[in-house]
Amino acid sequence: MNALTQTPPSQVHILDLNFMGIPGTIAVYLIRHSHGAILIECGPGSTLPALQAALHQHGLASKDVTDVFLTHIHLDHAGAAGWLARQGARIHVHPVGAPHLIQPDKLLASAARIYGDTMEDLWGEFLPVPADKIIVMQNGETAEIEGVCIRALDTPGHANHHFAYIYEKTCFSGDIGGVRLPGPAHIRLPMPPPEFNLEKWRASLQYLRREFDAGSYSHIAPTHFGIYSDPNWHLATLFNALDEIEAWMEAIMPAGPSPEQLNAEFLDWYGQLALKQGITQELLQGYEVAIPSWMSAQGIQRYWQKYRLQG
Repeated sequence: MNALTQTPPSQVHILDLNFMGIPGTIAVYLIRHSHGAILIECGPGSTLPALQAALHQHGLASKDVTDVFLTHIHLDHAGAAGWLARQGARIHVHPVGAPHLIQPDKLLASAARIYGDTMEDLWGEFLPVPADKIIVMQNGETAEIEGVCIRALDTPGHANHHFAYIYEKTCFSGDIGGVRLPGPAHIRLPMPPPEFNLEKWRASLQYLRREFDAGSYSHIAPTHFGIYSDPNWHLATLFNALDEIEAWMEAIMPAGPSPEQLNAEFLDWYGQLALKQGITQELLQGYEVAIPSWMSAQGIQRYWQKYRLQG
């Protein structure tokens, strides 16, 4: 099963940032309007040359980007926001995330604890966003830019500062919609620390399910990667994935594995699951680039200690 849409609906264009030299891992979505263009996501600072080249292929320059809608402020989604704001773009963001774009010290310190010496190579430069370029959105609010209407849905679970966006019949699901790369149908849950929360994630999926059942969208577009025409299957698979990871945690975590043991167990379990679903070793590498297993293992351990052990 592969419902990747080759011709995206509503004139949405997929810009492939070729993150770490691997195509099909981080997408930026381009929507044109009469005076320029809107981006859903902007990718990290390290992929700015790829973003500029992709814009050029559409006859655009960075100064033509009037607005950027961030699903959340993790560096793979929002790292280039400050640079684009300096070219004139307005940055639309969740109210919890906005202060960290203006003053990113805590965000960068948190990321440095996770990525260590690889920060610069992975993410490049992260510039603060000038406060006058920030547009704080609220749950259910619709922004209109030159006739393009984009509605925000508050969807925590991956991060507390997470929005999904609906434009016409496409739901841009950020990371709450999981990681689904082109190829055999497979969805991986990105569960990094510090805010992965299984209960909030389920509630967010229920929100997206209600919107789908109400006819709000017919396509789903995770940032990692592409636009798919089967939201019903996609959402059902996400619910199942949450059930599977909860069952796995309840079997493994009471024994109190060390971080190293947990990472090894998780990597083996998720790898075997992917291979059973027809994911090749080459494609598995792409999933590991988009969301490394060790990062999800850290998120699982933090979630378990904070919510299951401490209540």
